[in-house]
Amino acid sequence: MARFNTQLVHGEPVNDNDTRAVNPPIYNSSTFAFESVDAMPRWDYARSGNPTREYLERQIAQLEHGTRGFAFASGLAAIHAVLSIFQPGNRIVAGDNVYGGSYSQLNEHFNRWGLEVTSADTRVLEDVERAVAGDPKRGIQPAKAVYFETVTNPLLKVNDVHAIAEIAHRYGTIVIVDNTFVTPYLQNPLDLGADIVLHSATKYLAGHSDVIAGLVVVKDEQIGQRVYFAQNRLGGVLAPVECDSVRKGIQTLALRLERQQENAADVAKYLLAHPLVKKVYYPGLTDGEDLAAKGLRGAGGVLSFEVVDGIDPVDVLDNLRLFRLAVSLGAVESLAELPCRMTHFELPREERLRVGITDELIRLAIGIEDVADLKEDLGQAFEKASEKHSDKWNDAITEDALA
Repeated sequence: MARFNTQLVHGEPVNDNDTRAVNPPIYNSSTFAFESVDAMPRWDYARSGNPTREYLERQIAQLEHGTRGFAFASGLAAIHAVLSIFQPGNRIVAGDNVYGGSYSQLNEHFNRWGLEVTSADTRVLEDVERAVAGDPKRGIQPAKAVYFETVTNPLLKVNDVHAIAEIAHRYGTIVIVDNTFVTPYLQNPLDLGADIVLHSATKYLAGHSDVIAGLVVVKDEQIGQRVYFAQNRLGGVLAPVECDSVRKGIQTLALRLERQQENAADVAKYLLAHPLVKKVYYPGLTDGEDLAAKGLRGAGGVLSFEVVDGIDPVDVLDNLRLFRLAVSLGAVESLAELPCRMTHFELPREERLRVGITDELIRLAIGIEDVADLKEDLGQAFEKASEKHSDKWNDAITEDALA
């Protein structure tokens, strides 16, 4: 059996043609001809299945050690399909620090259709068990699913997939893990007990800020049939050209992610020593043994930090020149953003502050550039933010004196 880096390059053949082309073909056909009325063709209509999409779906299933994969038009479309397998009245336990779009979908969309959402700090196993178990004596049945991120967004808290899965399965609860931040290169949640793995393939898997895509992998066929029903009936499938873009991105995943997390570790250490930085959030700053104990093979390429009191994070972000001010992550270029006003604006401020997403928090998605250039860019942005703070301070003193 081929090893991981080989699987990234070659995937699994779909056996759809005999041209001996090195790259799988892109089939831009919406429909496929039947040989006869009584025939049961492998593909008939592209929403139900397409050879280009099947290649990608097989490949992500192979990389995540699952039985079946599914490709969607976005990460949120993937989440929507997975959550739609549940019924009104079912209860979902969700991590209290998830992507803003996930929070909105759970609390502003699916709750309208009768799903109940219970929030829990998934790093605290006692809280997880309490939330999953419910209280049958009071009519609160065990949760049908627990949903969380391998490494949370944007505070980079590491969850223990194996420990959470052990708790959940005692109550017959399905474990859904968003593995976007670390990818199958750094962790395989299904091997640790998860039942469903999600990816915003827009991020590290595609890796070039040129495609929107979502992927799902399931552990067993029964859940797979339910996800396929949602994929086919809701219709949020990934188009063939975009499937091929993700496939090409996957080929270089290991090379890119190695550089990204190497750069991220260097930038995190730089920030940790900077006088204008109050706190740095990056799993790579802790003991590597702790990451390994939770099934991780690395810390990834995303980090966040808080500036000291008096420094406006907007002044830092608006003065960056190499970092692009943009949402998203996982691409070859480095991006910076302000979670409270960009990626997590859907969360009410009270909820954001409760989980630790302050107004001073900046998130960086580190790319593959020369890390010295990245640090220099941060340095000059800090200098300009500091100068602006000094100007405001001097103006305030002058106003007081004149008063």
